[in-house]
Amino acid sequence: MMEETTVVAVRAIIAFLTLIVYTRVLGKQQMGNLTYFDYINGITIGSIAGTFATDLSSKAWIHFVALTIFTLITIIFQYITLKSRAFSQITDSDPTLVIQNGKILEQNLNQMRVKFNELTMMLRQKDVFDLTTVDYGILEPDGTLSIALKPENQPVTAKDMHMHPPPQKLMTELIIDGALMKEKLAERNKDSRWLTEQLKKQNLTIQDIAFAAILPNDKLYIDLYKDRLSDKTSTDEEKKRN
Repeated sequence: MMEETTVVAVRAIIAFLTLIVYTRVLGKQQMGNLTYFDYINGITIGSIAGTFATDLSSKAWIHFVALTIFTLITIIFQYITLKSRAFSQITDSDPTLVIQNGKILEQNLNQMRVKFNELTMMLRQKDVFDLTTVDYGILEPDGTLSIALKPENQPVTAKDMHMHPPPQKLMTELIIDGALMKEKLAERNKDSRWLTEQLKKQNLTIQDIAFAAILPNDKLYIDLYKDRLSDKTSTDEEKKRN
């Protein structure tokens, strides 16, 4: 019993590490936008890995070889789909127009076997609650819905207002679990002296901070291990629980 448990544990660790390596090799597409091919492929690779870890009636190397061959075939298929449009259509299918000028194209929707309530749910996820505001709705190969609003329903942009806002920056993570990433300071043209001054204003040390980041507007966001909530906030929370 103990011997079998040890063997399963070792094989499970090997299968887990192999999956991590092979998933990285396959790329983000494998876990990101799942097409039909990606979905079936992911299930199959997971099934092989599960059998690898638990099937003691066969040798481990057999499952390892199968997992490796299946991953190699997947890489070959990915390469072919990049080079061949026709082959890509076979494995991934094409985007399908399901809404045009505020009207649902029932025939296309039925071909994709999508129900009306599923379509309206996907519209709500896009913050669209009025179907008539949609110019085009396209069902992508990964099952997501892409929409284009009619011109009169599109939000106003800075370009429409003839405004020229400054270039947008990204939020830069600075401190995670009390550990400072010094190279991130240089990315935002900051130094340790600037950080020390910011922390001194709030009577904080780096060890007090669970997470800190430099926001796009160059301000420092800080989240403490022990959040300093006001008494009023705490009382309100207690009332909600009661």
